[in-house]
Amino acid sequence: MRRTLTWLPWLLLVLVIAGFFMWQQRQQPQAPIAVDGVKMPAEKVEPLIDTLRAGGVTSYSAAVKVAAPAVVNIFTTQKVKAPSHPLLNDPVFREFFGNQLPEQFSQDRNENSLGSGVIVREDGYILTNNHVIEQAEQIVVALHDGRRALAKVIGSDPETDLAVIKIELNQLPVLPFKLSGNEIGDVVLAIGNPFGVGQTVTQGIISATGRSGLGINRYEDFVQTDAAINPGNSGGALIDVAGNLIGVNTAIFSQSGGSLGIGFAISAPVCQHVLNSILEHGRVIRGYVGLQLLPVEQQDVLATKPSGVVVAAVDPSGPAAQAGIQKDDVLLKVNGQEIDSSAYLVNYVGFQAPNSKVKINLQRAGQMLETEVIVAERMDKPQLDPRQQYIPLPR
Repeated sequence: MRRTLTWLPWLLLVLVIAGFFMWQQRQQPQAPIAVDGVKMPAEKVEPLIDTLRAGGVTSYSAAVKVAAPAVVNIFTTQKVKAPSHPLLNDPVFREFFGNQLPEQFSQDRNENSLGSGVIVREDGYILTNNHVIEQAEQIVVALHDGRRALAKVIGSDPETDLAVIKIELNQLPVLPFKLSGNEIGDVVLAIGNPFGVGQTVTQGIISATGRSGLGINRYEDFVQTDAAINPGNSGGALIDVAGNLIGVNTAIFSQSGGSLGIGFAISAPVCQHVLNSILEHGRVIRGYVGLQLLPVEQQDVLATKPSGVVVAAVDPSGPAAQAGIQKDDVLLKVNGQEIDSSAYLVNYVGFQAPNSKVKINLQRAGQMLETEVIVAERMDKPQLDPRQQYIPLPR
C-alpha cells in the first residue's frame, strides 16, 4: 500500500504534464484545407521581431524576410483608345504617309499599369485587386526572386474589388491568412510597389477593424491602418509581425492622391471567402434575404446609440417576406449577433450559403419576436456611386 502511495503522485504529475502539452498543441493554429483539398499554410503565432535586452523592438526584418517574397509586382497591358486627331480624317494627309501613320497618331496604344499581389497557395494562386487587372489583355507577374511569369485570371469579384490570378511556377512562397485576433493598436507592415519604385515596406498600426459603410465596395470589411499606402500598393499585403496576411491593401482616404495615414485593406476572412468561392464555383456566391435597411432614428442625441436597423422595404417574393418580416420592423440580432449597422447585416448575409438558415430577432410595435429566414442566392449586382475621397489604387 505504501509503495502505491509513493508512485501515485508521480503518475498523476506525469499525466498532468502530458495533458498540458496535448492542450498546448491543440491551441496551435491548424493548417486549413482549401475547397479543392489543397492544404493551406497555417497561421504563425510567434512574432518575428528583433528586440533589445531591455525589451524594445529594434527591427521587423525577420517578418519582412518571411512575407516579402510572397508579395509580387503585377504589370498589366490594355488597349487604350487615343483621342482622334482631325488630320487622320484628311485623305491627302493619309496618302502622304501612304496610310502608314506615324506612331504618335496611332489611335490605339498599350498602356501599362502597375499593382501588387499576394501569393496565397503554393500552386500559384495569387490574390490582387480587381481594379488592377480588369480589362487587361496580358498580365505579367514579377516575383521577389527575379522570376517572371504570365498569369491568367481565374475569377474576379468587383463587389469586394478582389481577383484571383494564377501563375505556373514552382517553389512559390506563400502567406497564411490571419482570420482572427487582430486588435486596434497592433503593429502592421504594408508591402507593395508604390509608384513603381520597387518593393517597399511601410510600418504602422491597426487603426480600426470592421470598417464598412464607406461606399468603396458593395461588401466591405476593412482593416484600417496608418501605414503609408500609395498608388502601386493596390493588391499588396498588410501583414502582422509574425508574417501573417491580415488583409489586401485596396484604397486610401485622400483628397490629394497621396497617403494621409488612412488606408484600407480587405480583411483576410473576406479574402479567403472570395478565394474559396472562385475556386469552387468560378464566381462568388452570396446570400440574399430581400431587405432594404435604414439606421434606427435617434431622438435624443445624449442617449446611447440605439442598436439594430429598421426595415425600409421588403422584397415581396424574397426570403425575408416569406419569414414574416415586415416594413418598419427593427432587426436586433442575427444568429445571436447584435446588428449594429446595415452594412454588418449585408455582409453577414452575404457570407451565408444559399438554403442556409439564419435566426433574426426583431422588434415590432414594442413586441420582441424571433423568426427564421432561409437564405437565397443573390443574383443582382447594384452599382455604387463613386466617392471621390476614397481612391482605389493605382487608378
